[in-house]
Amino acid sequence: MERETDSYDQAARQAVDMANRLADGEVDADVRDIADGLLAGAIHYWLYAHQPCDDPRCADCASLRTAEWRLRELLGMVEEMARGSEYYHSPDDMTAGSA
Repeated sequence: MERETDSYDQAARQAVDMANRLADGEVDADVRDIADGLLAGAIHYWLYAHQPCDDPRCADCASLRTAEWRLRELLGMVEEMARGSEYYHSPDDMTAGSA
């Protein structure tokens, strides 16, 4: 299943822009609550968009055929995206070295 890079990039950019607008628009905004809400919506939409088709032999849907398999796909994507993020490591991490 190939994804449209433009659609992917645009969706990611707009999600970040929306989070920034929400945080900027409310003086007492908790950015963690905003992030958690965006993540909840994204997971809900991802599960909706990745429902298998009605053909039990569809190769594109093979890894999505059960709820557990869909969850495994989702968790793998989340880990890959998190590890690839510039924010994955923080200077304040417990494991951050100090010289």
